[in-house]
Amino acid sequence: MLLDTFGRRAVDLRVSLTDRCNLRCTYCMPEEGLQWLAKPELLTDEEIVRLVTLAVRDLGVQEVRFTGGEPLLRPGLVGIVEACAALDPRPELSLTTNGIGLARTAVALRSAGLDRVNVSLDTLDGSTFQTLTRRRRHHDVLAGLAAAEAAGLVPVKLNAVLMRGVNEHEAPDLLAWCLERGYELRFIEQMPLDAQHGWDRSAMITAEEILERLSARFTLTPEPSGRRGAAPAERWVVDGGPGRVGVIASVTRPFCRACDRTRLTADGQVRNCLFATGETDLRTALRSGADDAELAALWRAAMWGKKAGAGIDQPDFHQPVRPMSAIGG
Repeated sequence: MLLDTFGRRAVDLRVSLTDRCNLRCTYCMPEEGLQWLAKPELLTDEEIVRLVTLAVRDLGVQEVRFTGGEPLLRPGLVGIVEACAALDPRPELSLTTNGIGLARTAVALRSAGLDRVNVSLDTLDGSTFQTLTRRRRHHDVLAGLAAAEAAGLVPVKLNAVLMRGVNEHEAPDLLAWCLERGYELRFIEQMPLDAQHGWDRSAMITAEEILERLSARFTLTPEPSGRRGAAPAERWVVDGGPGRVGVIASVTRPFCRACDRTRLTADGQVRNCLFATGETDLRTALRSGADDAELAALWRAAMWGKKAGAGIDQPDFHQPVRPMSAIGG
């Protein structure tokens, strides 16, 4: 198992498949993009499958989510999913994506064994999408959502970040749109993980503000607290159900006490927290001939040292040097 000194057990593995992305979201990276990892630094498909196998078979991981950057840019994605779906015990497999390219890959991913997808969509307006992402690809995301649902990658979940003065007014419209289509919407507070380190807490749309805007149109009933478990989202039943909406308040209402995640970057580093400032290198050990027992010991040690919380509210908090695209969401 992957335990820490606070008794938390990591059963949810986030695997970044690439640091590259085909969008340039203002809250993630600068317009000109970033210096991408060189191919030799990235884990190969076989190395990823080996480490996921180790995590599932020997370390108690039950859920695997593939992230990026944009994971659909990984050429071997379908094969990686297929190999992980064949593991015994079989983990739950999901994918976090911006949706671009999902229209042409949804069927193959479902056939390979992917269970569901989380798609990032911050706006229903094409021009606002271009402002936020610096790309004209809004129609591709909508097509990807429809393809995912048609392929059976359900429930389709949407992740939305609200930016002050840009799309904050769209919260009720986004929820109404998702309810009509049976999508599950999650609003996420903007987090200090941008490559340009321009995050400003005073400019962030908080969970309380989001709920205030939603409550002006909908009746929100909190789900019983016992249903949340280790899930990052607090959820509310909308207008008596069956629709629900979630808010991930990573900054103002952190859920560190129940965190059950471990993270593997595209270049083979274990991160025990999204906001960690240190990493444990599995890639070098793997390529130096370490056996599974040695790799497992490194991974256990990395998780054992996990801090009690991310410390965003602490005066000594330092934003991670590596941006979200390198860490994996």
